[in-house]
Amino acid sequence: MTEPASTTATPAAPGAGSAPILEVDSIYKHFGGIRAVNGAGFSIPKGSITALIGPNGAGKTTLFNIITGFYKADSGTILYEGESIFGTPSYEIARRGMVRTFQITKALSAMPVIDNMMLAAPNQPGENLIGLIGRRRANSRREAEVAEHAVDLLERFNLAAKKDDYAGTLSGGQRKLLELARALMAEPRTVLLDEPMAGINPTLGRRLLEHMHDLRETQEVTFLFIEHDMDVVMEHSDEVIVMAQGANVVKGLPEDVRKDKRVIDAYLGGGGSRDEPGPESRRRDASAAAAEADSAEALPPPVAPEDPSS
Repeated sequence: MTEPASTTATPAAPGAGSAPILEVDSIYKHFGGIRAVNGAGFSIPKGSITALIGPNGAGKTTLFNIITGFYKADSGTILYEGESIFGTPSYEIARRGMVRTFQITKALSAMPVIDNMMLAAPNQPGENLIGLIGRRRANSRREAEVAEHAVDLLERFNLAAKKDDYAGTLSGGQRKLLELARALMAEPRTVLLDEPMAGINPTLGRRLLEHMHDLRETQEVTFLFIEHDMDVVMEHSDEVIVMAQGANVVKGLPEDVRKDKRVIDAYLGGGGSRDEPGPESRRRDASAAAAEADSAEALPPPVAPEDPSS
């Protein structure tokens, strides 16, 4: 594995004694002459919450896209629950129990919130023609089960009152919550979150983090999330992986990673003057400014988002 060895004895993080649910080793990905991922590798224990951090352009989202089947790596190994998923299509990976969210939410804006939720449920009769035509009573029963599960999740995320509203009328933070709730319709064992805190107000952000911890504690869901807010990373992750220039620089407990000189130099902006904010301070300021526009009130339908992988 491409993981730096720890040189100091530290207390075990939650999930550290568990077998890895996700193993990534020596992943390489080129786009023309650009090496976006350059030998990244790590393992994620089952039932853990792990943060993936690094400067913009470090390859974090590209690596997410590779792990979840949206991109195919040039080479490397990806094991999920002990079985290879290298090159497996994204829909098949989701069926195996690993789902992800995006930097820019992918809510279907012109559909009601409840329909956004129900579309994500697995094993629906309408997935094949024979099931749709042949067993109407069973189909109705399954549809009722899916609707009930969707409403339960919306209530958990405080979105039940919005279930009949168009998804495009939700605020940015509410769309983030909807995307996580929709991902949970697939009953996943692993969830990858791409910048879940970006551009949402602190209240909705705290709610999302509370749900993440609750799902880990009650259902042993494993989380791997990309985040630039260092307070969130340090307070809410069991372990932190740092990427730079397409490779992971260090992996360890949050308090150890915070003090690592390689992380300070590559990511936290330690090379600047005391009076000049580092790059992540500037990033947090920009995110806070964006969050001011996010409120519990409905907003006009958003413009269709661009693909975050582009």
